[in-house]
Amino acid sequence: MRATGASIARAAALLRSGGVVAFPTETVYGLGALAFDAAAVARVFEIKGRPEFDPLIVHVLDDAMLAGIASEIDPRARLLIDRFWPGGLTLVLPKHAAVPGLVTAGLPSVAVRCPAHPVARALLAAAGAPIAAPSANPFGALSPTRAEHVEAGLGRSVDLILDGGRSTLGLESTIVALDPHPQLLRPGAVPVEAIEAEIGALSRVAEGPVRAPGGLPVHYAPRTPLRIVDPEGVGLEERGRAGALLFHRNREGYAATRVLSASGDLREAAAAFFDALHSLDALGLERIDAEPPPPHGLGLAMIDRLTRAAARR
Repeated sequence: MRATGASIARAAALLRSGGVVAFPTETVYGLGALAFDAAAVARVFEIKGRPEFDPLIVHVLDDAMLAGIASEIDPRARLLIDRFWPGGLTLVLPKHAAVPGLVTAGLPSVAVRCPAHPVARALLAAAGAPIAAPSANPFGALSPTRAEHVEAGLGRSVDLILDGGRSTLGLESTIVALDPHPQLLRPGAVPVEAIEAEIGALSRVAEGPVRAPGGLPVHYAPRTPLRIVDPEGVGLEERGRAGALLFHRNREGYAATRVLSASGDLREAAAAFFDALHSLDALGLERIDAEPPPPHGLGLAMIDRLTRAAARR
């Protein structure tokens, strides 16, 4: 349903009555329930097929909503909030006891962000409460950047899908934890370099217990087998039944190709990333050859998604 004042009001009413609503954000589409409604949050897990050890991100409109979710905001968190919110940065903060354990997978911390998308913000304002929302797709599958992706993946199991067009950033949020020291839990829509310019170096988290969404080794995967490869090394005889996800230059001989940015712009490439993968995945190809983008800025986030997608092979 196209996002209008009336449809947003209807979506907010559904949320307040225990419903589950898909809505656009600037990163990807979210599948939301009111964060303090444990039964509705349980429906989010059920609809996605998401394991309960994988925590959710809570979306807030402003500092007033944040104060009901996080029990403490240290100076580094405040610096990042003032610099990057509203926007594509999620912070892992100490949680209030009132936040259901299902939202945080039993952890004493909560992942929280303030979205910039006008529809997401209007929905938060109309609902009058924080919304817990992972990406609106079957667990482990490609993230949705259009309402059509949500419809194809989840269909009628969602009470309402708000259509706000294609997500402008196109990658999930960057997730940072600050305790006991600043850590990058997931690269994403805010470049790591921009965060480090504010609070210093972020340590990278080794494999271990899941502390934030998107932390599993297999994730963000198309149905079609995907491999990360330099197309220069792929012979023409190998290309015929495969598709190619290419960073900025087309390659001959593939059954289908999607070029993320002809100019090599990382922001443009990120915005097109999941859209291009959805398009290739729908073609019934033998495999997808994915060319890695440059390993800096938003390229790090795309490489992270490709590495987890390729792990399904």
